Amino acid sequence: MNGLLFITHRTGRYDVLQSAEIALKGGCRQIQLRMKDAPAKEVEDVARRAKDLCDSYHAALFIDDYVDVCRKVDAAGVHLGKSDMPPFEARAILGDKYLIGGTANTFDDVCRLYGQGVNYIGLGPFRFTTTKKNLSPVLGLEGYRTILQQCGENGIHLPVLAIGGITVADIPAIMQTGVSGIALSSTVLNAANPVEETAKIVHLMVSD
Repeated sequence: MNGLLFITHRTGRYDVLQSAEIALKGGCRQIQLRMKDAPAKEVEDVARRAKDLCDSYHAALFIDDYVDVCRKVDAAGVHLGKSDMPPFEARAILGDKYLIGGTANTFDDVCRLYGQGVNYIGLGPFRFTTTKKNLSPVLGLEGYRTILQQCGENGIHLPVLAIGGITVADIPAIMQTGVSGIALSSTVLNAANPVEETAKIVHLMVSD
């Protein structure tokens, strides 16, 4: 898990599937379907369409929160927030075929998730963001440096994706902290031309 992960988001202009297609057209090859608080059946219906869309671009689909949906649509994996199912329970359901990611805000969070066998960490927030409720304390560049250094000192080697209020201008400095990639949503969808914005971000991360 590295590079750009796009997290779907419904806006006044785009629905969830349209947002995924925008990112895919711009060259992103990792999509996380996020439909918090939606009924499982609705998530499954959208996930099947998202999976077909991702397959057509040779991209990986990750499902936020809904472990059973991940298995039913044969997505690449599932991402679990702090209030979602514990990763060890998800692993018991999914086995080793699927990737499992977890949300962390502190080094203690990382250790807990590592102990439960996650495949990658979503670490954040970088700064304040309106797309998430119950926001944890912001990390900033120094927070990423510190936590990643602690990971190295303790033999924890997992891909870490930065997330939370990140803009295009932030990307070079964030990547220099040692993270494996960046997760974005609003930064792409709020752009005048989201497809071009995605392409610019993908190119920037490759160049970096």
